[in-house]
Amino acid sequence: MKQALLWIFVCLAMSSILSAQGGPAKNGAPPPSADRMFFPHDMFWGYGQFDLAPPHNEIDPNLCRADAGISGGVNDPCNAFARYMLSGYVEVRPFGRTELRRFFLFGEPRFVFGKNLPQTLYTWSFDAIGVERSWGAGIYMGKGFEMRWTQHFLFSRFGARDRNLGSADLGPNGPWGRYNMIGVRKYFGQRRY
Repeated sequence: MKQALLWIFVCLAMSSILSAQGGPAKNGAPPPSADRMFFPHDMFWGYGQFDLAPPHNEIDPNLCRADAGISGGVNDPCNAFARYMLSGYVEVRPFGRTELRRFFLFGEPRFVFGKNLPQTLYTWSFDAIGVERSWGAGIYMGKGFEMRWTQHFLFSRFGARDRNLGSADLGPNGPWGRYNMIGVRKYFGQRRY
């Protein structure tokens, strides 16, 4: 147990030493700027996420009416209720110096997969349904505030689902439809990892 705690302490200490930025050079002069003007080494930030919805709790991308199974049963073509979602967020900060370093671009796709009908058909199928996506640009204003411009697109269907799926089909709008918006985001607190 003591060896494990010592090992964790050594790893944390090495991690903090290796990630430390700056400090005076050997001759006492300030260290040279490590950031490049264009495409700095830490320009990408983001995450990827995989979600699984259990039976009777499917993800509804709003492509089919919730009562689609009433008329067609398990064979109804409008079975675009998802079991799985693969999503992510990517932020790119292409400038490393000057006030331009506050500028960023971002993208946020959500891919949904499955073949389910509420109260009628529950499967573990990984059939591709489509993607909901948005992208935009922003600028960090200071003190945790960002101003963002976002473009959200219509839901894009994949494969056999990229056509009219019968009387229960709600059209191509998806969960949010198409929109542009300008927003302000405020960050607060600090995460504990």
